[in-house]
Amino acid sequence: MTIRIENISKFYGKQKAVDQLSIELNSGELVGFLGPNGAGKSTLMKIITGYLAADEGTVSINGEEVSPENHRLRQQIGYLPEHNPLYTDLYVREYLELTAGMYHLKNKKQQADRVIEMTGLGPERHKKIGALSKGYRQRVGLAQALIHDPAILILDEPTTGLDPNQLEDIRTLIRGISREKTVLFSTHIMQEVEAICNRVLIINKGKLIADNPVESLKSGKLFSSQQVLVEFAEKIQPTQISSALNIRQLDQISDRSFLVHAPGEDDIRPALFRFAVDNKLTILTLTEQQTSLENIFHKLTKN
Repeated sequence: MTIRIENISKFYGKQKAVDQLSIELNSGELVGFLGPNGAGKSTLMKIITGYLAADEGTVSINGEEVSPENHRLRQQIGYLPEHNPLYTDLYVREYLELTAGMYHLKNKKQQADRVIEMTGLGPERHKKIGALSKGYRQRVGLAQALIHDPAILILDEPTTGLDPNQLEDIRTLIRGISREKTVLFSTHIMQEVEAICNRVLIINKGKLIADNPVESLKSGKLFSSQQVLVEFAEKIQPTQISSALNIRQLDQISDRSFLVHAPGEDDIRPALFRFAVDNKLTILTLTEQQTSLENIFHKLTKN
């Protein structure tokens, strides 16, 4: 299913939490959603689910507008909020059967068993939720978001507080789910996005400031610059490269290797190759360097 978010704004008093934001999410995408605290991520996710009404703009799914009153369309959405609200006095299977009943699903026991198997809750199914670890509570939250088999899954900070083993389990689960569903995944953990997402949205102060494939964002081209590591078989002076290619910044790593900082959106590698041919040099390495998603996030949101 395609989600189209058009010119969405939301105010809390005089504060604008979301500011004229437009995004389109396509079926089968696993999209990482980043932003500083207070950037408007949770507000936008609640608007997408229909839990919260926007003050301006529209959200539509396959052309049909989402609203708090459109219960039929909202049944196509699974939602795990940041603070996972669970009935801790209920047993895992009991809670999931209760959730299935809220969606008026037939065969509640079978539906509960399905998501228990999907989320790896089998060993814990007969325990009270209050007795579960943080990781298993998150699995219960995911199970309730999936119980009605929605086409869209909205996950708000689903991995907060998990240990490394739990993180890997939840990553694997989300990655598997995304093969059949559109998943919007909010997190503060940059490694999460790099590990499982194929597209990144970054918002700051309610505005969309980046919407790119993960690899494209890490390449640095968002800032109209490129870093390329070049190594020659022969010794060469850095001024030979900088003057020939009009490069202002060049970091010398050795007498044969250099890190070239190239402004502009054009790829500098073909020019480096021609330079080597013209000067009868042999290139041993010609590699575009990628920066960390965390550094990119800081550059985009520090103001």
